[in-house]
Amino acid sequence: MIKMKFKKGDQVVVITGKDKGKTGEIMKTSPTTNKVTVAGINVAKKAKRANPQTGEEGGFQEKEAPIHASNVAFVDAAGKASRKRPA
Repeated sequence: MIKMKFKKGDQVVVITGKDKGKTGEIMKTSPTTNKVTVAGINVAKKAKRANPQTGEEGGFQEKEAPIHASNVAFVDAAGKASRKRPA
């Protein structure tokens, strides 16, 4: 198992990809796949079918998808990317 330097609740900034420069808080980590889920980052839309038996409505749901841990970095006091966890 890979030891991750990120923990739930850490503030991170995306350093590459479509959400480059955005910051957010880590909601979930997955050490086996080396991925993290960040609030408001890498949002995907998923179609949900209506279920009349339970009364659920259909439509689109937005959900954060995991992003590889190498594509995020800690946020320092100045709001820039940092390799080390802020004190």
